[in-house]
Amino acid sequence: MTAVGLALASAALFGAMSVALRFALQSGASAEAGALLTAVPALAVVLVYALADGLHDVAAAWPFALAGLVAPGASQILFTLAVRDAGPSRTSVLVGTAPLFSVAIALTLLDEPLVPALIVGAVLIVAGGTMLVGERVRPESFRLMGYAFALVATVLFATRDNLLRWLAVDTDIAASLAALATLGSGTLLVAAFTLARGRLSLRGAPTFGLAGICFGLSYVALFEAYYRGRVTVVSPLIATESLFGVLFSALVIRRAELIGKGLVAGAALIVAGGALIGAFR
Repeated sequence: MTAVGLALASAALFGAMSVALRFALQSGASAEAGALLTAVPALAVVLVYALADGLHDVAAAWPFALAGLVAPGASQILFTLAVRDAGPSRTSVLVGTAPLFSVAIALTLLDEPLVPALIVGAVLIVAGGTMLVGERVRPESFRLMGYAFALVATVLFATRDNLLRWLAVDTDIAASLAALATLGSGTLLVAAFTLARGRLSLRGAPTFGLAGICFGLSYVALFEAYYRGRVTVVSPLIATESLFGVLFSALVIRRAELIGKGLVAGAALIVAGGALIGAFR
């Protein structure tokens, strides 16, 4: 499968994961337990993928394990909290702002050049975010704190992406091992946090498991896409996860999510801005 197909598959699977999380959280399980019950099957998927590919130079993958503590470690807990409070469609849209934070970090720390397209992309993302925040009609279960959780998770996603871009330069670590290292350390962090909070529960495990399988497959496709194709091609396609999140929410739980024109327009602006940033970075 080409990098384009892998990137689109990763985006679609991530959107499906967010909707599955919404259903699983209706079981009454805590967000901490949900994050762990999602991470474990995802890790199992990536482990099978890595074993099939052949594990080599495992000790050399430790930098990727450090990146995994940021995301999907801390970010997965916050993402689950965001889905619980803001819903999958709105959380997916906000996660689509990751390119804005990613390029801000890169401009500050990695000395990447600022080009006009990045400014236009940033304006589009901010415009889309403004439309989302300014919505007048939201589900009764909506909690504004969900946006805060989503934005912090997005910053962590962006930080992880920059770390991976930096680590991937001249690396001999295979994509499968890099994915396993990041997801493995992230799962350990989520497990430690959940146990420390005393929130471990198997309630809703099958549905969380479905979300985890989608997450694991999305992760595999993500790493393979970045290893097979140029960032300028893959990154804009990954940004479509926002549209996939809204699409799947509209198909499965449209009434509960109250998806209106404003939400769709905001998602489209954010994806367009992310695509510009990804294409011209």
